[in-house]
Amino acid sequence: MSPVADHDPRNAGATFAATLRARRLARGLTQDELATRARLGVRTLRELERGRVARPQRNTVALLADALGLTGPDRDSFLSAAMGRASLSNPATGELHTSSDHGRSDVPEAGIAGTDRTRRADADLGHTAATPGPTSDAAQPRRTPQGLAPNVPTQRGPSPQFGNQGSSNQGPGNQEAGSRGAGHQEPGEQRPVDPSPVRSSRGTLPLPTLPTLIGRDNDIAELLALLGVPTANSADTTTASSRQAPAAGPGGQGAAELAPGRAAEVIALIGMAGVGKTGLAHTVAHSAAAAGWTAVSITITNISQPTDIFAAVAAVFGVARVDELVERYAAHRERPALLVLDGVDRSPRAVVEALGWLRARLPTVRILATCRRPLSGELPGAVDWQVLPLETPAAPESEAGVDVAAIRRVPAVALFVERLRLVRREPARDDEIPTIAELVRRFDGLPLAIELAAARGRVLELAELLSRYGNRVLDLAATDPAGHRLRDAVAASYQLLAEREQAALRRLSTFRGRWSVELAEALLDGVVGDVEAVLDRLVGLGLVSVRGPGDLRFRLLDVVLDFAAERCADAGELRAARLRHAEVITRAVVRVSAGLTGPDSAAAVSRLDYLNSDIRTALRYTAVREPDLALRLAGAIPRWCRLRGRDVEAHQLLRRLLDDRRTQECDPGVRAWAQVGAAMLAMAHGRGVGELYATEEAVQVLTVRGDVIGELTARALVAGIWQALGGTDEARQHNELVLGLAIRTGRVREIAVAQNNLAWNDVLAGDLATAARRLAAAGRRAAEAGDTRIRALTEANLAEVARLDCRFDDAVALARQAAAVIAEVGDPTHRVRVLGTLGQAFAEAGRASEAAGVLAELAAVPGSSGTAALIEGYLALSRGDRRAAAAAFESAANLLAGRDDVRDVLEALTGLAASAEPPQRERAIEELAGLRERGRMALLAREHRLLAALKGTDEDPLAALTRLPT
Repeated sequence: MSPVADHDPRNAGATFAATLRARRLARGLTQDELATRARLGVRTLRELERGRVARPQRNTVALLADALGLTGPDRDSFLSAAMGRASLSNPATGELHTSSDHGRSDVPEAGIAGTDRTRRADADLGHTAATPGPTSDAAQPRRTPQGLAPNVPTQRGPSPQFGNQGSSNQGPGNQEAGSRGAGHQEPGEQRPVDPSPVRSSRGTLPLPTLPTLIGRDNDIAELLALLGVPTANSADTTTASSRQAPAAGPGGQGAAELAPGRAAEVIALIGMAGVGKTGLAHTVAHSAAAAGWTAVSITITNISQPTDIFAAVAAVFGVARVDELVERYAAHRERPALLVLDGVDRSPRAVVEALGWLRARLPTVRILATCRRPLSGELPGAVDWQVLPLETPAAPESEAGVDVAAIRRVPAVALFVERLRLVRREPARDDEIPTIAELVRRFDGLPLAIELAAARGRVLELAELLSRYGNRVLDLAATDPAGHRLRDAVAASYQLLAEREQAALRRLSTFRGRWSVELAEALLDGVVGDVEAVLDRLVGLGLVSVRGPGDLRFRLLDVVLDFAAERCADAGELRAARLRHAEVITRAVVRVSAGLTGPDSAAAVSRLDYLNSDIRTALRYTAVREPDLALRLAGAIPRWCRLRGRDVEAHQLLRRLLDDRRTQECDPGVRAWAQVGAAMLAMAHGRGVGELYATEEAVQVLTVRGDVIGELTARALVAGIWQALGGTDEARQHNELVLGLAIRTGRVREIAVAQNNLAWNDVLAGDLATAARRLAAAGRRAAEAGDTRIRALTEANLAEVARLDCRFDDAVALARQAAAVIAEVGDPTHRVRVLGTLGQAFAEAGRASEAAGVLAELAAVPGSSGTAALIEGYLALSRGDRRAAAAAFESAANLLAGRDDVRDVLEALTGLAASAEPPQRERAIEELAGLRERGRMALLAREHRLLAALKGTDEDPLAALTRLPT
């Protein structure tokens, strides 16, 4: 049962969501594992963790408590959070209490290290490690150890960095995206300061002042819950400038019950440079300080040693020696504390050694570290928290109906708009929002890239920004020479990789879309051994993004892809890498395309959609360099291209490859399948006649090779081409051969296809009753085969038979049902046909407004002009406008000639003859007679009644259609 969110004025659902998520992570469980233990649906658990349920059912909460192993006060606290009440509190002090003591967590370290590392894609704006801010009188100068710098705010300029003559040894690649402008301070620019910087505790140094953080509210709340910070009844000053977070969120009740003895001891915010780790860490520290904790911060430099770290920790906590701090916190005389270590990867060994000592002696001090690489493998019990880029708006399907207000609320867009406002007098206009959305999509939501680009808005228009940097993201740099450069930020993470990992990243840059572990293993075969380990390393460093369900969930950020591609070219590996990529994609596509027919067709189409960018990339390369491989790849995707409305483009490519002299010696079977594909695509846009004879030759090749599926497919296409040309006998012959071969080989789906096609021979012969029986049988066979698309096509053809039999209500009902399925499958060609049946039935039944609605829908589908003209002809007849009807029917006859069904032309000529004036009428009757003779087609009762109106009577031709003959 899925929970339903009710009115939640205090955001209690979000509070319980954080509690539940924190408890699950502390147990090292995924959502699926916890749902299984609790005997709940995973969807229910996801809704609860998203905060969409204000008051979950008591039985559901009890099952979750049992699955989490909660007993005693812990269980009571969990149940209280679910009911929207605070944990057990001391009425005298207002402090929240739980059952845990102030010693070490009773959660095993392995349990914390093994938690789910996949985080939701909320993102932030960055913040530099050395943040300018106000000077506090309480922040007295201290003797600071070499290589460490406590994060002390100052009025101007960088925070003091000690060691090596005051240099922090922080290159551009070691810094995070700035929190104003483009991540740096412009000359003469003063950052906004808070006259009363947050001080965590008496004697401690104040935290850096931060501007508003965008798009991180959920991450902040979840981190506070994991750390055990009680914020349910506290004002959340996520910046030093009085910005407040939601009153109750994931850091509320849940965080209160995760007391320091139960919370994660060390959390490492990991990700590539520029993603905003430092800004997020300091914002969490401000929230902890606002909740009554002691919160301090130090910055690690490249020359830091363990002794430096100990001395810096003592300095920021306001004690002379770190031993005093140990004595104070070991006796539980001090309130909980949070220590931020910014830039751990600059001296990782020293930090790990120092943290091991501190954790053993300061169990109530929580540690929040920023690092480009995971720490859980080096520091047992550490929780790696992936900091992802900002959420970006989805690409619009069309320019119409763009919700500008909704796009403005997307975090990446909101950050760009705010930063642009700092360098431009006027705010971003609504007409500029789509351009901003496209920019942040090109930047993959990376805060550093967004801020660097926005800073250039002082000089460049947004369209110029998109033109200059949309495809050159790596060229973005700060406007001052000493500022950040995006290329340096990516290079800093690249340098952390071992040589084989760098080689793997260079090869992975050939992927243009999402890819799977299986595809990566195929691509990296012979380059690295343990691909899973390499991917884990790349994901941990934030170079590879992991999003979405299914196996195709990996993707390089665009800035990383561009950087790795440059390195691949510099290493002389690009040509070999692209050829290997094309081979891997071709094998994958050939395997997936085999499922385009049958019950798994929808999944196969979806998978090819995911691979679309890589298919195009592989075809562009191989069409020039390896045409044989290109022919094999292009010959595997015609059915997918037709379903996706790309028949013209794909047909041109296949025709060009088949005519290329370099493919003449290609495997005959590959060429035959490519020719079959060319015929399939040509038929989709009415050009099948040009492929007839080459496809008949392909039939012979496939028959000799014993390729049953190939022969069945090719013969069905040849039959269709002959039918469009009026070759009724030839079409029936091929359809009967298909039916016989399908029966002999036991292929149920192909039996259904053959019966469906033979039904149209019955229609051409004027035998509607036999056609209806054959179509009903084909529908049953399609259902038996589990092919939803073929079954929908048989229903669409039954609707057409009902219309031709003047049973318009039946035709409308069947066509509507079939149209819904075909639209979902995504078959443009047959969608046009079924909409044509529906529109003509409406028009002939006198339902003009509904027919007009169908015409509007057809206008958006390519290749529908002939069908639309038929509907317009019947509408004109219904209102007595014979001149307009004649023009529409004549247009339909010309547009439909040589396409799918010659009978459509016959119907258009009949309408023209019934509505035109002499001599146009005589020409139409002459053409109609010739078409009937060539195609051996019979006129139906409806045509006889319509043409009977020409014999000097005043009867309305359209009204004659509504009466069946005796």
